[in-house]
Amino acid sequence: MSAFRAAVEARDVEAMRACLAEDVVFRSPVAHKPYPGKAITGAILAHVIEVFEDFRYVRELGDDTGHALVFEATVGGLELTGCDFLVLDDDGLITEFMVMVRPLKAAQALAEAMAARFEAIVELAAQG
Repeated sequence: MSAFRAAVEARDVEAMRACLAEDVVFRSPVAHKPYPGKAITGAILAHVIEVFEDFRYVRELGDDTGHALVFEATVGGLELTGCDFLVLDDDGLITEFMVMVRPLKAAQALAEAMAARFEAIVELAAQG
């Protein structure tokens, strides 16, 4: 999992995308429905790294099939703690990507910031 973590910490969108399986499913902390596919997941990641300020992973837990990466960041001046729950396939690519964040007020700020970018996210995903 060090490749994905290193890509995120380097803010390298292409390296992050390279860690995703084509059929990855992204589960947002602020959206009801999951987002299936590498294109939309990569687009979401490209935008969320711009929304998160002072992003840093603070803990990593895992085994051969999955990882939990605990992070801290700021959104709209509000501190949040979150966790990326990742499930890996036999090739080590991410097939399931679920994010949880707290507290509620920071999650709401994240939802607003990402909603403002939703059209751009969809456009980026359409580019492949």
